[in-house]
Amino acid sequence: MNGTAEAPRRLVVGMSGASGAIYGIRALEELAKQQIETHLVVSKAAALTIAMETPMSVREVRGLAAETHAINNVAAPVSSGSFQTMGMLIAPCSVRTLAEIATGVTTTLLTRAADVALKERRRVVLLLRETPLTLTHIRNMATVTEMGGIIALPAPSFYTMPTTLDDIVNETVGRVLDLFGLDTGLVHRWEGKPRSVHPHDPRPHD
Repeated sequence: MNGTAEAPRRLVVGMSGASGAIYGIRALEELAKQQIETHLVVSKAAALTIAMETPMSVREVRGLAAETHAINNVAAPVSSGSFQTMGMLIAPCSVRTLAEIATGVTTTLLTRAADVALKERRRVVLLLRETPLTLTHIRNMATVTEMGGIIALPAPSFYTMPTTLDDIVNETVGRVLDLFGLDTGLVHRWEGKPRSVHPHDPRPHD
């Protein structure tokens, strides 16, 4: 952060049109528990994804945030570096959103807010949802990393022995929020061995 003043407990959350709307929803739920003031920006494609992938309406998702901002409202507070935040999380992040951030050609409030956070040297985390990757995607990931952003891929930790989709989503969201210094209690910390081994598992164990 710039200056010596402590940043407010305020985080910008973006949701773009990649698959994985549940990641953004779960992040908003956990941030509310952490008493973080969230400022949500939902892209038009993300609104479609929410409707296709979850039982929630876009209005319900918006209701999870402290404040919401229209995707085309470039006059919103989060479009200015003078509006202090802890940074920005985009979950899920599409490769188009990644490309706009990497090139600095921001066409919506979603990518403008990320650009602002980067120029102010704040933490920016992109939960990228795409596979396989083209060379362009990889180059854009490298560019954002060189700019100070963090590319986070939703890679499950199977040593935690997940049994449900919620287990996998929660672990990913917990790891992402770790990057902002927020311990949600969702992460099963590695302690040198798996949490448990099923007694009927036929595989050998060292």
